[in-house]
Amino acid sequence: QVQLVESGGGLVQPGGSLRLSCATSGFILEYYAIGWFRQAPGKGREGVSCISSDGSTYSGGSVTGRVTLSRDNAKNMIWLQMNNLRPEDTAVYYCATVPACWGPPPWEYDFWGQGTQVTVSS
Repeated sequence: QVQLVESGGGLVQPGGSLRLSCATSGFILEYYAIGWFRQAPGKGREGVSCISSDGSTYSGGSVTGRVTLSRDNAKNMIWLQMNNLRPEDTAVYYCATVPACWGPPPWEYDFWGQGTQVTVSS
């Protein structure tokens, strides 16, 4: 059973940083690309960043230059480091398996977790 569990969200002030974690199980992580997308109230999904099975990373939109994605296949973990956060980054963040992570978003997603809330506010 494929499972992805996000954690690490919370309330942060503008300009602050957060590190989101994604714990995976039920599949061999090293063979999969993993992506993060976010969804704010009343808005659609927005691709944030993805990392391919060979470690190549892609980001898009307003987060470009402010996020770093990393993976440890042996630990079945993915991390999304977000810096210089802005109020418009407020959303629920999800990690997901991505069939094709070859460039900037949009991407398709096969499986995703329950999400973790990120709120950027003073």
